[in-house]
Amino acid sequence: MTANFSLTFILRIGIGLMIAVDYTVGNALLTEWLPKGEDSKRQSHLLIYWTIGFILSYLAGSFITGFDSYTWQIILATSAVPALVTAIFRSLFPLPASPGWLASKGKIKTANKVIRKHMGRKWRLPARFMKRNKKKTPRNISWAILFSKQYLRRTLVGGIFYACQAFSFFGISIFLPILLQSMNITSGNISGIIYNGAMFIGVLIGTWIFNKVSRRFYLISNFLISGLLIGILAIVPNLNSILKLGIFTLFAIILSAGLILDYPYPTELFDLKVRATGVGTCITISRIGAAAGTFLLPVLTNVGGASLAMLVCAIVLLFAFIVCLIWAPETSPQFMKK
Repeated sequence: MTANFSLTFILRIGIGLMIAVDYTVGNALLTEWLPKGEDSKRQSHLLIYWTIGFILSYLAGSFITGFDSYTWQIILATSAVPALVTAIFRSLFPLPASPGWLASKGKIKTANKVIRKHMGRKWRLPARFMKRNKKKTPRNISWAILFSKQYLRRTLVGGIFYACQAFSFFGISIFLPILLQSMNITSGNISGIIYNGAMFIGVLIGTWIFNKVSRRFYLISNFLISGLLIGILAIVPNLNSILKLGIFTLFAIILSAGLILDYPYPTELFDLKVRATGVGTCITISRIGAAAGTFLLPVLTNVGGASLAMLVCAIVLLFAFIVCLIWAPETSPQFMKK
């Protein structure tokens, strides 16, 4: 029993590490091969597919039953299906090397060969990379540079916004059943429909408005509005049940709309030479928020009820609002020019 538990634990850690690597490197590499001005827009669209995968995983966990003690193993094994499809696709259509990374290491000729192979002979690196080739090949950049004066503000903004969002996002699945129970609705199907429906609607709305407002305004307004909405539910617990559910559904939609920034904004915060490391660091910090939300919010609910947990959730969101209001830089090209 102990050996099986240890093996399962190791496998789960391994799966998490592989997903984390792909989550970081794949996103950074994608931006190099997208047309300028379209990169962030395409990144935001990825969240739609992420949400579809999230909903499918929820359905798998809800409807795969009847296998007794093996049920959880079969549910876990279903994740091998999309992983296998991805592995086959990447084997048939391998990802090209990063020209920007090759150039940053002084391998200009190799970078140009990669570009010509995948884009045609008329394409090559910009002139600024050719000038850099005359200089000595730069040394490997230390991870600590992200906490230097040059990048510290951007690292903190990227990590804190991501962590606070992840902390609160996991609260949706915790608070919603409690609200429905107070209305004498115990059906898991209704809870799932509201939960997944609100998330999908939020992502679609977020994708639509993504390029219509500045990144900074998007961040600030998203945290402010969602923080106020969940704060109202925490401070005024005696609201009409239907009104409570309406406010919470709106909160879930708005918070989910903020997910759209998870891919493009951290990527835009860092220049090419530290982008992969910077995005990886932001994601690492965000996992701390996700873990805290998963473990802390249920504890708070048991100690002080849903109102206490919602109040803490509101404080976290409003803290992110203040951080973004003071520090968050504008990264959208169309609004930086103004």
